[in-house]
Amino acid sequence: AAAGPERPQVVSHVQQALNYTVFDCKWVPRSARLLCLGSAARGTGLVQLYELHGARLELLREIEKPKPIKCGTFGATSVQQRYLATGDFDGNLNIWNLEAPEIPVYSVKGHKEIINSIDGVGGLGIGEGAPEIVTGSRDGTVKVWDPRQKDTPVANMEPVQGESKRDCWTVAFGNAYNQEERVVCAGYDNGDIKLFDLKTMSLRWETNIKNGVCSVEFDRKDINMNKLVATSLEGKFHVFDMRTQHPTKGFAFVSEKAQKSTIWQVRHLPQNRDIFMTSGGSGSLHLWKYEYPAQRSKKDSEESEMGVAGSVCLLQNVTLSTQPISSLDWSPDKKGLCVCGAFDQTVRVLIVTKLNKI
Repeated sequence: AAAGPERPQVVSHVQQALNYTVFDCKWVPRSARLLCLGSAARGTGLVQLYELHGARLELLREIEKPKPIKCGTFGATSVQQRYLATGDFDGNLNIWNLEAPEIPVYSVKGHKEIINSIDGVGGLGIGEGAPEIVTGSRDGTVKVWDPRQKDTPVANMEPVQGESKRDCWTVAFGNAYNQEERVVCAGYDNGDIKLFDLKTMSLRWETNIKNGVCSVEFDRKDINMNKLVATSLEGKFHVFDMRTQHPTKGFAFVSEKAQKSTIWQVRHLPQNRDIFMTSGGSGSLHLWKYEYPAQRSKKDSEESEMGVAGSVCLLQNVTLSTQPISSLDWSPDKKGLCVCGAFDQTVRVLIVTKLNKI
């Protein structure tokens, strides 16, 4: 890990005990507020809205819904609207106006089983093009939705006939740097990673990392694909350089064994795409920096361009809980402000220092 006084510190600023299982937590854009999404003991879904006041969190409102809520995103609406899209245990995709959360502004029975993962793009000024939401489910399908279009997805990636359906654990948008281009990356329980090109409606690339893929994220959604991090069930993560795709070898990557337990989440720092945090099954957080190689591509013996992977450097790690930290979100507005939710039924607000020094 980086040494000396310039090394970032991960400080637990506020801890808030919850009386339910938290599955996801999100900063509300342009505010000092955060959301916790989860499952109450009696099997209903909960959304809690908190506001950060100095060193304490104040509960502003609690919204109960019929089904446990697994995941959420603000990514498909404008900063003015700040509507929250959620995926629940029953396969429903709902979009909520948190000011009037009684009835969803958009609702669709998206999947036959639980929606494990959700991502949004085209809202919040992030990514060009339509305001779309992608959902990944245990039913083996990945679907892209445009909330302006009722009931039917604009894209549906499902197993081909005869192919067994795999549990999709994670989805992420990328490459949305103009009106036409957009990709979705999906990770599955058997280690498959698939990259779907929404412009050509085709599978652009696939690989397998041998272990269940818990989380995938591009370093930025709204640029030419640059890097993709994929985390896995057995403590390894892979950073793929997405700039150069070789015809047979695909994308160059570096892999790192971060810990012995599952890496549940990866989240890139919004203000610096080369810094990212991983959260683990052992209740720990690891802060990493990606170092680019001297040259990002080279020619192989057949004169085809192939990527060259860089390296990763551990900046800091901290153990906060005895239970897995299952969700993680950086504040888009305040550099170094972070929220995480763990299975010890606690949400923690963290401050990561000295990020401008690295």
